[in-house]
Amino acid sequence: MIKIKRSYEKPSKEDGYRILVDRLWPRGVSKEEAKIDLWLKEIAPSNELRKWFLHDPKKWERFKSKYRNELKEKTELIGELKKIEKEKKTITLLYSAKDEQHNNVIALSEILKK
Repeated sequence: MIKIKRSYEKPSKEDGYRILVDRLWPRGVSKEEAKIDLWLKEIAPSNELRKWFLHDPKKWERFKSKYRNELKEKTELIGELKKIEKEKKTITLLYSAKDEQHNNVIALSEILKK
């Protein structure tokens, strides 16, 4: 099972294995506070794509397409996430964006579910 949660939300037992999938560490959150099991920043969108997108809903569909293309070069990381999900049963993908509907974790979870 794959769950999604903002890294600023309080950790819970239901989260299972917590994986931060952002390129940048959440501002103002200590490592102890965050209770992150793995920081997989390599799977996050490139800096160029992140800066181009800026969570603009008008760019959402184009962002997802560009991000999917980037992930084609990172199949080993996708495999690693699927392996962790199989081993841990429940994983929670963590993100920092304020926009809960237009962010890399939404796009990544869609890809993982296919």
